[in-house]
Amino acid sequence: MKQDLYNKLVTYIIENQDKFYRLAFSYVKNQDDALDVVQNAVCKALTHYKDLKNEEAIKTWFYKIVLNESLALLKAKKRLVLTDESYYHEIPYEEKQFEIYDDLYTQIEQMEEDAQNIIKLRFFEELELNEIAQILRMNLNTVKTKLYRELRALKVAIEKEAGV
Repeated sequence: MKQDLYNKLVTYIIENQDKFYRLAFSYVKNQDDALDVVQNAVCKALTHYKDLKNEEAIKTWFYKIVLNESLALLKAKKRLVLTDESYYHEIPYEEKQFEIYDDLYTQIEQMEEDAQNIIKLRFFEELELNEIAQILRMNLNTVKTKLYRELRALKVAIEKEAGV
């Protein structure tokens, strides 16, 4: 029974690894960090797969792990203080399938964290609203409210920038 769950988890991770990388990259905005996030998430999932009570929840369970790992890395980086930034020059990297549209992405990055998570999971990862509610451990109606409120605000902000 548990071996079947393990095999299903491994298969799911392998089949969707690009999605997980894309989600991690949307948060950490660095190729190496995104790969680290996915690697850490895979290690945690494979270590704790026995804690998963419902085999049908593999998708939302693993997305939650990736999201938490991404946020943990960002939090850890905020605590890191570099003494001399001249030594740390990073070359910008963009995924071919994950092109950042500056105006739109800038607006999304200015939203509160919950709203960013909802929008990224809904539109970048194409998850259903009930899956997002499970991943973020929110009420479905709260997810809907935040999504639609932020989409309206996003529309107004973009129209304002475009001068419409």
